[in-house]
Amino acid sequence: MFLQFLGTGAGIPSKNRNVASIALKLLDERNEVWLFDCGEATQHQILETTIRPRKITKIFITHMHGDHIFGLPGLLSSRAFQNGEEELTIYGPKGIKEYVMSALRLSHSHVKYPLSFIELNDSGVAFEDKTFKVIYRTLKHGVPSYAYRVIEKDLPGELQVDRLKEYGIPSGPIYGQIKRGETVTLSDGRVLDGKAFIGPNKKGRQITIFGDTRYREEHVEFAKDSDVIVHEATYGKGEEKMANSYFHATCTQAAQLAHLANAKQLYLTHISSRYMTDAIKQLQKDAKSVFRQTKVVYDLFEVEVPYDE
Repeated sequence: MFLQFLGTGAGIPSKNRNVASIALKLLDERNEVWLFDCGEATQHQILETTIRPRKITKIFITHMHGDHIFGLPGLLSSRAFQNGEEELTIYGPKGIKEYVMSALRLSHSHVKYPLSFIELNDSGVAFEDKTFKVIYRTLKHGVPSYAYRVIEKDLPGELQVDRLKEYGIPSGPIYGQIKRGETVTLSDGRVLDGKAFIGPNKKGRQITIFGDTRYREEHVEFAKDSDVIVHEATYGKGEEKMANSYFHATCTQAAQLAHLANAKQLYLTHISSRYMTDAIKQLQKDAKSVFRQTKVVYDLFEVEVPYDE
């Protein structure tokens, strides 16, 4: 599981930062890539990565502001030209379907793969299957805006091969039976409970990605105990009044949320173009004074989300 930040700027693109988009690479887990937001020129950013658009199967939109959605029509159209055949589902606020379908229709774009939409309510479950669950809740912004929490379900424990060898059991089909937790009778009459040779379940990873929002302590519970929190930091320390006026958060407010949520790591994104090199360092320094495990990310930054050892 890898996170790659395709665009980390706020509002408008700049020379240093494109607008919002994050890729969650689940290639080992399910051979898929999920996007969170798709700002203008996201597909151009993808050209600088190893991501293949045909692998993108889900796009989660946090809100309907242009810097989070203007890249959708182009990406969807290009995917059709790049052998994209798998269904793609877009999740987001009410109106996302009308926006996308209108853009495709008026530009005479032909999307040949199945394209579906799930428009969200105030909070709930956006997606769930045997391996992952994605829940969401509304935030405090000028338009409906969402946070998404990606929950990887616990993985089955590993087969304890060394213990099986201690019992003199050679590798073969019997290992598969034991791995499935079946009761196995050996040729010498011994009976083995397969469950006794399976290690404890491996705890799944959890990532919480916030859309644009004012800081509210009520958001802490939604992000509780996340392995990773991704949060906007449109404003710096001391600009809380301005951040609140424009429905955004400061770097230290995001850090406070991560601290209260007992997160393992915080990545700050949605950085205003007002902040250049030295100011970025100050944003990170201020945030780290509240929550040490903080990093201000930059375009194309990629990080693995490890299992908790």
